[in-house]
Amino acid sequence: MKIAILGAGFGGLSAAYTLLKLGQQVVLIEKDTQVGGLAVGFKQPNWNWSLEKAYHHWFTNDEFVLGLAKEIGHKVIIKRPTTKVMIDGLLYPLDSPLSLLGLPRLSLIDKLRMGLTLSYLKISNNYRNFESIKALPWLEKTMGKNATNLIWQPLFQGKFSNYKDDISLSWFWARIKKRTPSLAYPDGGFQLFAEHLLTEIKKLGGEVLLNSKVLKITNKDHTNLSILLNKVPKTIIVDKVICTLPSPIFSKITPGLPADYSKKICSISHLHAQVLILCLNQPFLKDTYWLNITEKNWPFLVLAEHTNFMDKVFYNNQHIIYVGNYLPTNHPYLKLSAKELLEIFDPYLNKLKPDYKQTITDCFLFSAPFAQPVVTVGYKKNLSNFKTPLDNIYLANMDMVYPWDRGTNYAVEMGQKVADLVHHET
Repeated sequence: MKIAILGAGFGGLSAAYTLLKLGQQVVLIEKDTQVGGLAVGFKQPNWNWSLEKAYHHWFTNDEFVLGLAKEIGHKVIIKRPTTKVMIDGLLYPLDSPLSLLGLPRLSLIDKLRMGLTLSYLKISNNYRNFESIKALPWLEKTMGKNATNLIWQPLFQGKFSNYKDDISLSWFWARIKKRTPSLAYPDGGFQLFAEHLLTEIKKLGGEVLLNSKVLKITNKDHTNLSILLNKVPKTIIVDKVICTLPSPIFSKITPGLPADYSKKICSISHLHAQVLILCLNQPFLKDTYWLNITEKNWPFLVLAEHTNFMDKVFYNNQHIIYVGNYLPTNHPYLKLSAKELLEIFDPYLNKLKPDYKQTITDCFLFSAPFAQPVVTVGYKKNLSNFKTPLDNIYLANMDMVYPWDRGTNYAVEMGQKVADLVHHET
């Protein structure tokens, strides 16, 4: 049985690896020159490690990806970095129940209500109880207006912009439920880990086609599927297809899909991830890895100083910061160059570290579409099963890791599940 897997992000890599272990024949097809998907990395000549184009880490309870790393013998580093929130221009720790007590502009009652609400979500196990509830009104009711307006409303605004008032509480529950104080990171970076997994796939006999864009999936006859590529080999004949690409792309390359099915899976909205990466010869934040911005009218949502998590020695002693946003498709920032975007961010970055510009040694800008599904109330009704209406064609993309938020751990879990399904249906 020959199975094609479209997309070599961690979902596709996981599916390929699992199927090969089960004795199936696999061809993995990826349009880019590298594997890794949204966790893809890049490397400067004087760096020992690669760096992700967008910030990535694992939680210590990410059992699927950590289990995979252990299985293939890839070292994982675990640390407890500092997470803070910016309020009124000052930084406050926000990584433990005790840290809530240090937040400004909140009464003791406000802090207790916030702590109890977060604890309730942390111990709750049934996300279905939250699916039909809008997150922000519920948080205002449980935590109070002060805490909601000070912290959560600005974060929802920064993350989801015009969608903020419709976000399901199930999405917020998942963010709180999975969070751990300590974080994990693959030795050498996510790119090295993805390439390690690719090596294991090749060892098991997997065929890998990089720089190969899928143009069309069609039925060749009653038992075979034809995959048309943009390069030689122009056509591949397989028995089954697992597509891990975003639903709108899947719909475009699979003309035989029923119109109502395509409309359903393509109705989920997505945001772009845009990240400006600055390399500095001096630290930007003294000790903070992750900084959430709650200030209204700031032009970015997150600042993550990667080298306050992983040692700067792996990056030629440069200090690396990510300045991140999630943006709708038509946002003007998506049309800007790195230099243009830095000019917009500059007055705000300067408030955090005056004269930081003099320490910049390099600057990069990366954007990725379909990076964040928008989990509104009613999101689940637009999800499909792995099996599509077309025989022997399966869809398994990041929309389908619900109730969890997008991430490599859930991509690995999904890849394993769809591989098991396809194997048992052969």
